[in-house]
Amino acid sequence: MLSSVLKPSPILFSLLLIHAAALPLSPLANAADVPTSYSPNVDVAPDRQVYFGDTHVHTGLSADAGGSGTRLMPEDAYRFARGEQVLSNTGQPVKLRRPYDFFMITDHSDGMGLISDLLEGTPNVMADPKGKRYHEDFNAGGQQASDAMFRLIADFSQGKTSKALVYQPGVPAYRQVWERLVAAAEEFNDPGRFTTFIAYEWTSLVKGNNLHRNVIFRDNADKALEVVPFTTTPPVGSKNPEDLWSWMAAYEEQTGGDVTAIPHNGNLSNGMMFPLRDDFDNGKELDAAYAKSRMTWERIYEVTQLKGDGEAHPLLSPDDEFADFETWDFGNLDVSEAKTPAMLPGEYARSGLLRGLQLQQTLGVNPYQFGFQGATDTHTGLSTISEDNFFSKFTTVEPSAERTTHAGKSNPDLGIDGFTGWMYNAAGVTAVWAEENSRSAIFDAMERRETYATTGPRIALRFFGGWSFETSDAGSPDLARRGYALGVPMGSELPSAQSEAPRFLISALRDPRGANLDRVQLVKGWVTADGEAKEQIYNVAWSDDRETDAAGNLPAVGSTVDLSVPTWSNSIGASELVTVWSDPDFEASEAAFYYLRVLEIPTPRWTAYDAIRFGVEAPEGVTLITQERAYSSPIWYTPQRGD
Repeated sequence: MLSSVLKPSPILFSLLLIHAAALPLSPLANAADVPTSYSPNVDVAPDRQVYFGDTHVHTGLSADAGGSGTRLMPEDAYRFARGEQVLSNTGQPVKLRRPYDFFMITDHSDGMGLISDLLEGTPNVMADPKGKRYHEDFNAGGQQASDAMFRLIADFSQGKTSKALVYQPGVPAYRQVWERLVAAAEEFNDPGRFTTFIAYEWTSLVKGNNLHRNVIFRDNADKALEVVPFTTTPPVGSKNPEDLWSWMAAYEEQTGGDVTAIPHNGNLSNGMMFPLRDDFDNGKELDAAYAKSRMTWERIYEVTQLKGDGEAHPLLSPDDEFADFETWDFGNLDVSEAKTPAMLPGEYARSGLLRGLQLQQTLGVNPYQFGFQGATDTHTGLSTISEDNFFSKFTTVEPSAERTTHAGKSNPDLGIDGFTGWMYNAAGVTAVWAEENSRSAIFDAMERRETYATTGPRIALRFFGGWSFETSDAGSPDLARRGYALGVPMGSELPSAQSEAPRFLISALRDPRGANLDRVQLVKGWVTADGEAKEQIYNVAWSDDRETDAAGNLPAVGSTVDLSVPTWSNSIGASELVTVWSDPDFEASEAAFYYLRVLEIPTPRWTAYDAIRFGVEAPEGVTLITQERAYSSPIWYTPQRGD
C-alpha cells in the first residue's frame, strides 16, 4: 500500500521534466565551466597493487631434489602455493596461512628427465657405474640419498657427469619433462587470483662457482613450446651467461615473445657474479656490449633466499650494524674452493651496484643496474617462508628434531666446515607493484624493476624519488598518486639531474599478520670522480621515542621475544613509517643509487620454534632470534654530462 502511494504517476513525471527543462541554467552549467568528469578516476591508469610471489621453486623433477627424496611434482607445488593442504615429502600435513598471488616453478635446465630414469633404474642408467650407484643410493633414502645428491652436484659442477647421465635436448625424456612443466603452468594459471609462469633454472656452474639464472617467460605455451630450455653442457649448451642472453634474444626474435633472467646466490659464486673483467675470456676488460646485454636481459636480482641473504657483507660494510644477516660465506656451491676476502665484492648486491657505477664511468653503461627480488629456491616443492611453518630446502631437512644439526656439504681437506641444517634462511618473497595479477602485468613490473624483496613478511613498501616532494606529501591520503605524479618509483632513474638534492617519498606498512616495524634505512652508494666507491646508511624513519646520536646512529628498538613459547609482542615498534627525506650529502657531479632497507622488530627464528616443538635444546651458536626485513629496488641518479 505504501509503495503505491510513493510511486509517481507518468503524467506527473512528464510535467516535472517539462518544468525542469524550462528552468534557467546556473553559471556552473556552462560547458566551459564543467569539469571533464566529476569522477577523479576517469582516464586515470589503474592504481598499482602489491602482489607477492615466489619466483624460484624446484619439484621432484629436478635431479638434486628428486634424488634427495622430493616426490612432490609441479601439480602438487601449485596446489600448495594457491592455498591447498598437502602432505610433505616426509608425510607431514602442511598448509600456507596465506596463498601466493603468483608462482614460478623453475626446475633445472640440465638433466630434465634424468631423475626418473635414475630412480627407475633404466638400462642406460644401470649400465653406467655411476648411474647404478646413484640408483641404489637415491632409492635408499635418508642420509645416503642426501650424500648422493651432493655427489651428483659435485660431478656436475666439475664436469665429471658420466656421458650416459647427460640428459640434454634431443633426449626424448628431456622434451617430455619440459612439456609437463609447461602444461602444469598453463593448467594452474588463474589470472586475477593465482598467476603462474612458464620458467626454468639455467644451472651454470664454473668449477663449482654458482652463476645460476632463473629464466622467466611472459608468454603462454604456444610460444614457450617452440623451444626447449638452454642448458649449460656443450655442445648444446654453455656455462657463459652471454650465450644465455644470445639464446634469449633468439627466442624473442623467433617467437615475438618476451623473456627475462634473474641471477641468484652470488654469495656462492666466489666472486664471479658481478665481475670487473670477463672470466670467460682470459680476464679481458668488459666492454659496452656486455654492459648493454646484461642490463637488457637481467633486470632484477634475487637478493635473499634459503641459501643466505645477499644484500651486504660485514667485511665490505663494517659500519653497517645489520650487514651480518643470514651470511653464507664459506666457499662456492659445491664447497670445492674456500672463500677469500678478495672474492666478496663480486658477490653481494650492494657491492655489485657499486661496481656498476664504477663500470659506468668507463663504459658509459651500467651493467649492474638491477632491482631487488626474493625467492626460496626450495627443493621440496613447498614454498614456506614463515618462521613457524618452515619446511626448509631439501626433504632431508623437513621438520624433525635432528634437522638443526643435519650435516650439509663440507670439505675437510680444505678446512671448509660448510653448512649445517640450522643455517638455512626462511626466505624470501618477491613483491611487485602491478596493475593486475596477470602474467603480462607482473612480468612488466619486473622488467621496469618496480619490485622489492622481503625475507618473508608481506610488508607494503613504497619508494619514490624526485626533486619537488614536500614534507606534507608524507601525510597525503593519496600518497602513491603523489609519488607517481611528482617523481619516479623504485627501480627507476631520477629524471633531469639538478644541482639541488633529490627528495624521496617513503612509506612502509607492516604485514597485517606480522611484526611491527623497527626502522626504515636508506642505503646510498656513490662513486667519486676518481672512481672510488663509497656507501652510507641513513636512518630516515623509526618507531618509538628514540633519538639518533650525532653520527646518525639509532639505539636498538629492544626485544619482546619470549623463547619459552616462542612468541613476541607488538608493544614496541610501529605499524607504519612514512617520511620525506632529502640527501644531506648530495653532490651533483657524483653518480649514485639509493634503496631502502626496512627492519621489523625482533621475532623468533624457525630454530626457536623447532626447539620448543621437538623439545630439544638448540646447540651453541644456533641463531634463535631474527629481524625480518625488506629491500626496495634502487633509484639511480646519473649526473648530466659536464657536471
